[in-house]
Amino acid sequence: MDTVQEAQLARLVFTNRWAALATVNDGKPLSSYVAYVADGEGALLVHISRLAKHTTHLLANPQGSLSISEVDTGDGDPQTLARVMLDGCVTLITRNTDAYQAARDQYVKVLPSALQRFSFADFLLFKFRIDEVKFVAGFGQSFTLSAETLWRVGAENRHSS
Repeated sequence: MDTVQEAQLARLVFTNRWAALATVNDGKPLSSYVAYVADGEGALLVHISRLAKHTTHLLANPQGSLSISEVDTGDGDPQTLARVMLDGCVTLITRNTDAYQAARDQYVKVLPSALQRFSFADFLLFKFRIDEVKFVAGFGQSFTLSAETLWRVGAENRHSS
């Protein structure tokens, strides 16, 4: 992966805030959309309602995958769009703890419109730890990376911009 592709990966993950979340429960897959925020400690934060089916799935089976894609502008071949799949596992962050407060503050810093939802009892805050990164920079440009590589690339590209 070259530096242009590294910057592309960092831009996809660290400037976007919206991803498709894939979960599975009882052998049945589900894809939905969620907002996310990088926590600055090597994980992503996801704040979702217990009433949503994807939350029920994650509580039963904490494995999931987040997919983020370049925007399809309607020009060219959509299969050449850059995209990344982040496979990992979630852990629930317990309310009324220092960890919850720090994660909440980080989330609201990036997504201030989410503040009100933190007062809703049905919303839960999860930490999504990435196990593997699958990055497609364009047609025929596929890379499998570690989470450590993603965070390194993200840090390098935030400091250089």
